[in-house]
Amino acid sequence: MKLYTRTGDDGTTGLIGGDRVDKDNERIEAYGTVDELNACLGLACCCLGTGSFSDHAGRILSSIQSRLFDMGAELATVKGSDDQSVQRIDGDMVRQLEKDIDLMSSMAPPIRNFVIPGGCELAARLHLARTVCRRGERLLIGLVRQEQASLEVLKFLNRLSDLLFAMARAANADAGIEDVPWIAHAP
Repeated sequence: MKLYTRTGDDGTTGLIGGDRVDKDNERIEAYGTVDELNACLGLACCCLGTGSFSDHAGRILSSIQSRLFDMGAELATVKGSDDQSVQRIDGDMVRQLEKDIDLMSSMAPPIRNFVIPGGCELAARLHLARTVCRRGERLLIGLVRQEQASLEVLKFLNRLSDLLFAMARAANADAGIEDVPWIAHAP
């Protein structure tokens, strides 16, 4: 099977269910951003070391990457399509993220001020992934309003951005590096 089909040469792409839409369609923007987020997480995984934190983080990130792949397929599915092969994001997945947030939060000191993205390389990559996640969340709001995406997908991305923040802080703590504090400009 060849990687190229030439069917997108006219600026359109196919959705699961058969419809074709322009490649700048808001649905395509949303699942393209989810794909970008997944790539950011893959890059973050390259920084995982050994030890308890890396074991937990690796397990969590691996699971999230699979769920993001599921999310991309869900977003690429035409509304009303009866394709049963597409795994849908659900409340259990959102609740798992909440458990992971609690775990990662327990691995970092209490937050005392606003945090600037940075610290160790893993933390910086997780912060970058968090910002891509927030963009994906913003793009999804319109699709949810139009009932072209589920509220569970939006909740998942909202919790995921919180988890990535908690993981970045835990990565800094694990590396023995303090979070980079925001310093207010004095008038």
